[in-house]
Amino acid sequence: FQQFSDTGSRKEHVKITSEPKPGFLERLSETSGGMLIGLVTFLLAFYLLFTNEGRALRTAKSLDEGLSLVVPLDSIHSISQQNEGRLVHLAGALSTSKPLFDPSYGLSIQAVKLKRKVEMYQWVEYEDSKEYEENGEIKKETKYSYDTEWKSEVVNSRNFDREIGHKNPSAMAVESFTAVSPNVQVGSFVLSKGLVDKIDDFKQLSLSHLEDPHADVTRGGDYFYHSDNPRRPEVGDLRVSFFYAGLSGDDPHLGSADKVTVVARQRGDQLIPYHTKSGDVLEILYPGDLSVEDVFQKEQESNTMKTWALRAAGWFSMFVGISLMTRIFYTLVDWFPVVRDLVNVGLKAFAVCVASSLSLLTISAGWLFYRPLWALLLALLSIVPIVVARSRVPPKKQQ
Repeated sequence: FQQFSDTGSRKEHVKITSEPKPGFLERLSETSGGMLIGLVTFLLAFYLLFTNEGRALRTAKSLDEGLSLVVPLDSIHSISQQNEGRLVHLAGALSTSKPLFDPSYGLSIQAVKLKRKVEMYQWVEYEDSKEYEENGEIKKETKYSYDTEWKSEVVNSRNFDREIGHKNPSAMAVESFTAVSPNVQVGSFVLSKGLVDKIDDFKQLSLSHLEDPHADVTRGGDYFYHSDNPRRPEVGDLRVSFFYAGLSGDDPHLGSADKVTVVARQRGDQLIPYHTKSGDVLEILYPGDLSVEDVFQKEQESNTMKTWALRAAGWFSMFVGISLMTRIFYTLVDWFPVVRDLVNVGLKAFAVCVASSLSLLTISAGWLFYRPLWALLLALLSIVPIVVARSRVPPKKQQ
């Protein structure tokens, strides 16, 4: 059942749908499906937590190995055969053989990367839903609102609840793209593709010194507009902006070339990935002029942040999995409001304690072959959530 209610504006409307309240068997069936999803999520959490610890320790050992072997280069303009195959550290300004250009807009720049970003003025749909129970039915009230915005991707208006009056073009007349210089150097050394990929600190290019490239294109600020009136764009109008990364030559408007710091393996005049004994790969690039110690400290900090982020993701995955697998107990008593709420709180507390204990136990297993003492301490720590949970149970219930 659908009911449409216009608010007096083409840009907003409300739709109400209703369906019978699901019966006990239907809710039980949905819960059973959720239990299967929960089991899969629960098992994936073990894999994520266990492999993450091995990855973190392997990366840390590789960084320690790299720091002990790295050779700082005295000069980036001469290539020493003594450093062939070794891990080297160097810092200097970027340079490229040819400028990057976009002939369609008469633009060129001496940089590692040039990105053309095309946006189209389009309708965008937003929805805000709420559910409530009325006369034994579950009703869902959804408010759809529409607004026009500049978007870099084509918004498919066919998926709108009401396409009439909010239709978007199916494609853009001008496409976005990113051009990358085929040869990037620091001094006499050529950077590998992996190092070039790390140069991604894009900055918007000012277009104030450029003229309108075509009669049907108007420059406004740092944008080229394909529009009759850029101040009042219509759906389907385009605007184009440009971004660059790794300025590789002195530019009168942008300044001097960007400097980078690189740690990689020297092979002739090329800088390529270095494979450590721990099985990891070192191919590091940072903007600016950094010392060897600063580079490896940043890498260790990045490894620590990634490790904790994956630990949190693993714990949350385990918590969700346990919650879904125990949801059936909530379904069995959901027609008793007071009991339902108590059971819900109890199940959440149970999921938190079990997920915390199992997460710590899995992490300790990941450390077992690398740091046995730390693994034992974590295994003992995994018992704490269960002990805390049992200490809150009244004595009579424990008996």
